[in-house]
Amino acid sequence: MLVAVICTDKPGALETRKANRDAHLAYLKESGVVAQAGPFLDADGMMCGSLLILDVADMDAAHAWADGDPYAKAGLFADVRIVQWNRVVG
Repeated sequence: MLVAVICTDKPGALETRKANRDAHLAYLKESGVVAQAGPFLDADGMMCGSLLILDVADMDAAHAWADGDPYAKAGLFADVRIVQWNRVVG
């Protein structure tokens, strides 16, 4: 099943994001479930959140993946939404 993980960074947390970016990117590659991923950008073009599309067995797997993300472990996010997603185009 495809699942969207939509994350909003805490205000002023850009340095936390940068400090954990290498570990986060490694986790994306090593987990084998990330179909698409990328940061949201603010009006100044700075990273301020994340959108990930996971291909997982069920919602429990999606929540477990999100909990294991180095960004989440570092306390980067103010909000995380995890919702089932249906690809129509692409």
